[in-house]
Amino acid sequence: MSQPLTEHRKSGLIYAISAYVLWGILPIYFLSLVPASAWEIVAWRVIFSLAFCAIALTVTRTWRAFGALLRDRRVVLTMGLAGALIYVNWQTYVLATVSGHVVEAALGYFINPIVTVFLGVIVQRERLRIAQWVAVGVSVVAVIVLAVGYGQVPWIALILAFSFGFYGLIKKRVGGRVDAVSGLTLETMWLTPVAVVQLIVVAVTAGLTIGTEGPWHAVLLVGAGVITAVPLLFFASASRRLPLVYMGFIQYFAPFIQFLVGVDILHEAMPPERWVGFGIVWLALLILSVDMIVAAHQGRRQAELDLATVD
Repeated sequence: MSQPLTEHRKSGLIYAISAYVLWGILPIYFLSLVPASAWEIVAWRVIFSLAFCAIALTVTRTWRAFGALLRDRRVVLTMGLAGALIYVNWQTYVLATVSGHVVEAALGYFINPIVTVFLGVIVQRERLRIAQWVAVGVSVVAVIVLAVGYGQVPWIALILAFSFGFYGLIKKRVGGRVDAVSGLTLETMWLTPVAVVQLIVVAVTAGLTIGTEGPWHAVLLVGAGVITAVPLLFFASASRRLPLVYMGFIQYFAPFIQFLVGVDILHEAMPPERWVGFGIVWLALLILSVDMIVAAHQGRRQAELDLATVD
């Protein structure tokens, strides 16, 4: 039995790493879509994501199950709220990328795990362990230091962290009832009218770039749907195969790659005070990670003791 489990986790690691690496290189992908504006990019991203999901539902023959979800009013409305949050996240992220704020966007995803812990206290009334409170406190200090370094509150990072944090809470409420493809389909169905209006406004004001910048540019715009949906599918597959501790560590791949893209490829400014701020964020993440490992180990030992007691 141990060998199949090992292979199961190995495939889960491949899926998880693939998902987070794809998310990590998103800044390069979106920059390749210039001169398309952030508003046009996100609008096409919504529409082509919906098209990709429709194809996926057809290939997997899951339209009937999806139809059952459509008849569940609570699920549909919940996914509408999730769609609104992910729209804020997508639009903020693409605006940050094309305006030269990739490092600050990466910061948002570095502090997202801490924001998720914080939201668990405020929204879910969860009790935090001492180490988790320390991590939250250290991250607040980091935001203050970075605010001094940027000369203003790092709004991009905070909007990204909180929008994705609330998005995670909303998705948690529907739990296993909504799979990755059906969830993205419902979210993009809600967002498609917004995307259409957005495209109309862009067409009237600045002009659409799709079809005017050559075939390769058009293909990349269409591919925005694929680059959105595929990592989600990988992530869903990884989540079913890996313990939470594994996913907790691998989630740092994406912001780390984004950070490297911003600093080493795009040469965004990193004065000493920003390095200090990021260092404090990484300290908070280290505290959170160590606490997660300890809690998982204690949980395993308790389960073994309970099993031994039953035997």
